[in-house]
Amino acid sequence: MAWRSVGANNEDLIRQLKDHGVIASDAVAQAMKETDRKHYSPRNPYMDAPQPIGGGVTISAPHMHAFALEYLRDHLKPGAHILDVGSGSGYLTACFYRYIKAKGVGAETRIVGIEHQADLVRLSKANLNTDDRSMLDSGQLIIVEGDGRKGYPPNAPYNAIHVGAAAPDTPTELINQLANGGRLIVPVGPDGGSQYMQQYDKDADGKVQMTRLMGVMYVPLTDLRS
Repeated sequence: MAWRSVGANNEDLIRQLKDHGVIASDAVAQAMKETDRKHYSPRNPYMDAPQPIGGGVTISAPHMHAFALEYLRDHLKPGAHILDVGSGSGYLTACFYRYIKAKGVGAETRIVGIEHQADLVRLSKANLNTDDRSMLDSGQLIIVEGDGRKGYPPNAPYNAIHVGAAAPDTPTELINQLANGGRLIVPVGPDGGSQYMQQYDKDADGKVQMTRLMGVMYVPLTDLRS
């Protein structure tokens, strides 16, 4: 990928992603600038490549987080409910929070990060508090432990859902928890086989349309036992 690079710091990384057209909007750039990857990626935080964060899990490359924000940005509004499946270190969940907060106040806003590894739940909460304790203290951003393949019904339906690992086939339960007018982006395909980032849009009548966005390579979406 021609845009892969290493930033001298977080701001430089975001500038390079914007210069190469990966980040298209100022609002996405600002949310990513304000969320310094050093709090979420202990190794090589400003390299545009996946990095290990523990538990056999990686934080996605910055350009993939930028794509996720760009594809979902029209659904990230004050009062929205957002679900981040496989939230890992908490980085993208924090970006969702900051993006929406910059758009205005919404008492009903809920950004939910769900992660099935208890150690990563603890790690992500620590990362978020190191970054800015007010995010979790607000009650509008929460991190929960659970099987993200089943979504998180207590805060459904969701205006936007992001999945950070590959589903083997169409993620029906997540589509069921998508609000009318909402959007889901998820890598779909077998572990080690052809995978594609797919976008599911649910219209006002509940009809779902799938759009294939790009070829990707992700670890599989699993539970703790698999």
